[in-house]
Amino acid sequence: MSPVGGPRLATWLLPRLPFFYGWVILACACTAGFSRQGPAVATLSVFVEPMTREFGWTRTALSGAVSLGGVMAAIASPLLGPVLDRRGARLVLSAAVLVTGVCTMALSLTQTLLAFYVFFCIARMNFAGPFDLGIYGAVNSWFLSRRALATSIANLAQMAGLVVMPLLAHLAMMQQDWRAGWLMVGSIVLVVGFVPTWLLMVRRPEDVGLLPDGRQVAPHGSGPGGATRAPAPIPEPVFTRSEALRTPAFWLLALYTLAVYPVQAGMSLHQAPHLIERGLSPTFAATIVSTFSLLSALSSLAFGLITRRLGVRIALVLSALFLGVSALLMMGVAAPWQGYAAACCFGIGIGGVLTVLPIAWADYFGRRSFGAIRGAALTVQVTAQASGPLLSGVLRDATGDYAASLLCFAAISFAGALIGLLARAPMPPREKGAAI
Repeated sequence: MSPVGGPRLATWLLPRLPFFYGWVILACACTAGFSRQGPAVATLSVFVEPMTREFGWTRTALSGAVSLGGVMAAIASPLLGPVLDRRGARLVLSAAVLVTGVCTMALSLTQTLLAFYVFFCIARMNFAGPFDLGIYGAVNSWFLSRRALATSIANLAQMAGLVVMPLLAHLAMMQQDWRAGWLMVGSIVLVVGFVPTWLLMVRRPEDVGLLPDGRQVAPHGSGPGGATRAPAPIPEPVFTRSEALRTPAFWLLALYTLAVYPVQAGMSLHQAPHLIERGLSPTFAATIVSTFSLLSALSSLAFGLITRRLGVRIALVLSALFLGVSALLMMGVAAPWQGYAAACCFGIGIGGVLTVLPIAWADYFGRRSFGAIRGAALTVQVTAQASGPLLSGVLRDATGDYAASLLCFAAISFAGALIGLLARAPMPPREKGAAI
């Protein structure tokens, strides 16, 4: 019988592959991460101006869909975390890709604000909850010593999607209209993300007789008197969700998340309309959005390479500082080069946050209950993401521009840098951790 996917196909492929199957898992996480960017706020950013112009919606009303989707993810994530630990990323990611692709294509049919909310909120819930859990759950299950590198590669793919999605949507809009843009986005989500994830994803290396990072399981009977010796186990902390919740590290990382993610989501969504209001053309605004995405991708790779050398705390501090500087620079944009400079700083900060925070959660609390712990933390993250666009939209509608919201974003980013410095790794609840 031919294999149909998951562990069966992996078991069939293992003897035929000249490399560790974890790299296949990473490739699947990359395709899912690329597809994840369909409902990203940077993608939505290029739709803000044409949709609000056609329907007469306020920026606050449009931003509310991002926020409501985040609230939905905040409710769903703690429930999905244990499912990830039991069933693995294959089920979570395949469902997320399929539903997101259908919903983003359905956005092309929007005639009312209610219809927009229904389709976008479901897609946004997937973006903020299931995608995050599945991508980082898969990477952290298959990699320990190479976790930083693998995480940076997964984020590189996500940032590549963030570069491509707004540009392709903008090109489709130039050829036809914003409805064609949503059709383009949804088609890319489905084509790129579903098949590899469904066919090739496996929960953990132990399910197919492997160990993380490609270390080999010792054959039966091997030992001191045999020809083969088992590799030295890599110690890793093992926290349950309740144990993690009792540590200062959990709450400091959560507080850091609460500081940086409103900036990430708020600036991402409103940067294109802000740039247009500052006198830049829609084409320049779209390319500046993609510049920030490109720098996020490069920054993600760089932070993956340097985090082990600098340490998690210093990497968190640097990421927050770049976000704060970018908000200040964005306030003074009057020419394209200034927009590109602000986008570069913003991209560096976002790439750092997206790379270092998942590493911190996995390094600090281990992989055995990663889904449950990360699911609890995602409640904070998606709530913070929900607040950023709404805050920016409300202040813009109240004051007539984005200066007040950008000043707020700068202040909380600098506060986040201080919190990151305080976020030390917790003492394992079991004296030496657990050897995986």
